[in-house]
Amino acid sequence: MRASMNRRTLMKSAGASALVAAVGAPGIARAAAKTFKVGQLGVMSGAEASWGLVNKYCALATAAMWNEQGGVEIGGDTYMIEVVSVDERNDPRLAVSGAERLMGEEGIRYVLGPNTDVTATSVRPIAEKYRAIYFPYASSRELFTQPAENAIMGMVASYQVAPAILDLVKAERGVSKVALVARNDSDGLSNRNDCLAAAQRLGLEVVVGDATYESNTTDYFPVMAGVVDKAPDLIFLPASAPANTPLLMRAARELGYTGLFASDSGQDIKVIKEMAGELGNGLISIGGASTAEIRSEYMDRFIAKYTEVAGEWNDEAGTKVYALEIILGTLKAAGPEAITNTDLFKAQIPTFQMRNPFLREESVLAYTGETDYGQKRQIGVPLVLTETVGGEFATIWIGAVK
Repeated sequence: MRASMNRRTLMKSAGASALVAAVGAPGIARAAAKTFKVGQLGVMSGAEASWGLVNKYCALATAAMWNEQGGVEIGGDTYMIEVVSVDERNDPRLAVSGAERLMGEEGIRYVLGPNTDVTATSVRPIAEKYRAIYFPYASSRELFTQPAENAIMGMVASYQVAPAILDLVKAERGVSKVALVARNDSDGLSNRNDCLAAAQRLGLEVVVGDATYESNTTDYFPVMAGVVDKAPDLIFLPASAPANTPLLMRAARELGYTGLFASDSGQDIKVIKEMAGELGNGLISIGGASTAEIRSEYMDRFIAKYTEVAGEWNDEAGTKVYALEIILGTLKAAGPEAITNTDLFKAQIPTFQMRNPFLREESVLAYTGETDYGQKRQIGVPLVLTETVGGEFATIWIGAVK
């Protein structure tokens, strides 16, 4: 697998060249500020709404923190950050029209999102037409592999998460039999195939590999009855949406299942508590990348601002906070011309490094992804695994993607 498996291993600076400061110094020049617009395009309605809303609130909170200190300085000019947000409802047609609005009408060259493979893929021609860079929270390798070069993954991919989870539960929880239950769409089935391949590489027995459900399902008992009958040690839910996961878990528990669950996608602990209660314990999933054990004072301030903006904290924001900060850091290195000329931004990607502002220990934030994509088209966020215990996310493993 491609993730470093050393417990509590983080991305350390090792003889790094000059690092770009992530947090602006208090003495930013107070010349007349310009405006830097960043787009946010994501699913903010329906079962997957939490994914896009977290993107939106992260961008708003980060922008507010910079704006409150006077803006961000890029090449001697000061810019106030404006976030322009569009809800595409996980509909490829709305994703295309939203991208046209942001990249075409608004002239925005940096966009956060979309959140699924199908919407991220639908946006690709628009980004290429306007020479814009976007940061999908999707796993399709074609988005990040040449000749594609306009998408940068904002998270850890499902095919990087699944091996880490499966290796952990095999080594530390005695899991030997796995069942896969996937949403019947392109994201769910693609992630299922990646998970199946990872399970087979690890020598795990896949007792159910073809169970599926529709995204609008309300009764999960029929699909889960057949799964529970096979007595797996782990039920893996590839690409499961925050609104679906607790219902799947609840159905399995009420059918007598006592084993573990896992998901390679971000989850919402509030939704799990509300919809599954105690039956939501035992879920291992990708967590936010700035847990209490590792986060900096700057991350603490971001959490406070995010909570002010969104009304409550969401653990997934610990991962999605990274995109806007690395955009700003890269623009600082590339110069103000890169705000409209993304070729200058791209030229910085292979060697760019900045101090990771969200981690307590001195560490580097850079672009990664060469192993999976043959080029650096992924933000090097920490890979964090959590487990639901007593209605909370408990961090159980921290690693890094190479």
